[in-house]
Amino acid sequence: MKKIYDSAAAALDGLLHDGMLIASGGFGLCGIPENLIAAIRDAGTRNLTVVSNNAGVDDFGLGVLLQTRQVKKMVSSYVGENAEFMRQYLSGELELEFNPQGTLAERMRAGGCGIPGFYTRTGVGTVIADGKDEKEFDGETYILERGIVADLAIVKAWKADETGNAVFRKTARNFNPPAAMCGRTCVMEVEEIVPVGSLEPDHVHLSGIYVHRLIQGQHEKRIEQRTTRAA
Repeated sequence: MKKIYDSAAAALDGLLHDGMLIASGGFGLCGIPENLIAAIRDAGTRNLTVVSNNAGVDDFGLGVLLQTRQVKKMVSSYVGENAEFMRQYLSGELELEFNPQGTLAERMRAGGCGIPGFYTRTGVGTVIADGKDEKEFDGETYILERGIVADLAIVKAWKADETGNAVFRKTARNFNPPAAMCGRTCVMEVEEIVPVGSLEPDHVHLSGIYVHRLIQGQHEKRIEQRTTRAA
């Protein structure tokens, strides 16, 4: 099975359609699939529901899809760095489903493992629990959260072999593996593609069985919040 493609556009060919659900990896601007996001922007696919920890910033990451009005709904944990997101949400142009970070990661992981739902105490007694089934276990109230299965997962890894076995760097590891797992199709961009057998098996964070298409890209690695102090 051929997994390596020459470009992000080629890797997404035949996968995009209006109204689809996309799971996107990354945390802030760390480990985001920026080449694949740009290719989705260029393809003009619209009415997207995007599941991601955050929504990028105004001119980078998922923020570029918000600028072009291609996103209909965000399922996120944190959206505080994006003024355009705030404007669209407050004006009623954009739907938002807030999730606690751990809940969102587990919803994606559960979807990838074939688990349709799970109960958690996180969010009990808050607006997060509105409309959700509640059950009592050992004297504590829990709410039902549904697993997420996306039409497409777009993720970024540091290094992968030709079959898609992947290694992530530090913070990029938190949401990328569960996002990859929950996609019916997963497209991954990496900084380096290495030959099969060159990765130590115990160091692999995501099995290539979850990855369907793979590209090697150039990455800007922008800093979201640059904080310095006087010398």
